Amino acid sequence: MIEFRSVRKTYPDGTNAVERFDLVIPSRTTTVFVGSSGCGKTTLLRMINRMVDPSSGSVSIDGKDVADGDPVQLRRSIGYVMQSSGLLPHRKVADNIATVPLLTGVSKSEARARALELMDTVGLDRAFADRYPSQLSGGQQQRVGVARGLAVDPNILLMDEPFGAVDPLVRNDLQDELIRLQRELGKTVVFVTHDIDEAFKLGDQVVILKKGGEIAQLGTPAEILSEPADDFVANFIGAGRGRRALRVEQTPTGPIVVDGDGRAAGVLTGPVAVVDAAAGMHGAPSATTEAAASDAAGAPAQGGSTR
Repeated sequence: MIEFRSVRKTYPDGTNAVERFDLVIPSRTTTVFVGSSGCGKTTLLRMINRMVDPSSGSVSIDGKDVADGDPVQLRRSIGYVMQSSGLLPHRKVADNIATVPLLTGVSKSEARARALELMDTVGLDRAFADRYPSQLSGGQQQRVGVARGLAVDPNILLMDEPFGAVDPLVRNDLQDELIRLQRELGKTVVFVTHDIDEAFKLGDQVVILKKGGEIAQLGTPAEILSEPADDFVANFIGAGRGRRALRVEQTPTGPIVVDGDGRAAGVLTGPVAVVDAAAGMHGAPSATTEAAASDAAGAPAQGGSTR
């Protein structure tokens, strides 16, 4: 468990990146910090591994204040994945993955064996082990970055907009891969993004932030979608613009899901959804139809996860 208590961060120039922040992050779940640039989400993430120290307040892991230990040892015990992978360009893929294990005293042979295992874990062909990062695609580099973050089998994995620099199709694949990995490995994942759809897809707990690290709303994706806390949240998630107001419309080729502006947002699939949609064609769509429409358009089902 990670806990923030009355955390503040003021930089030397007087900028208040975080005014006051309190939060508990449960173990073995994915918590997503989401918000616009300048809201303090990356600052908060980096407080966990002491890349940034709070001006006041505390951050603890399993009841132990992170400030009480050696910051280098702390960082080596926590996985960290950043945007654009942050790989060392002069080192081969396997060597990049093995960086932290080697620093902790693992032998070269053991570190390489672990690197190859992790390439399997993240879905990267072992044939890439002796290539340099420049010889990989952006999506492949990000997979290497995730493998490196998992190299010491950390309990905590920090991810700072790791998929922001790749194209939408690759990004979707990487998101699916993270969901699979989390299902298999059960890490405590803290993920930063500015993309609310990514937050809803990945997060068990989503923290929507305003400027200064103020929590606008905290909850599961289903809770936030069904009951936005205020106009700020409604507008941020798209509900205020009709983007989340979905309905079923009949077309010559069958029922589709459209948003509040009448734009196609998805199709209904599965026997229950099709039966409900057919019933809805004779009148207003049923509540079940609307829920199925939300799922078909990408909104998480009740429970806060698409997993």
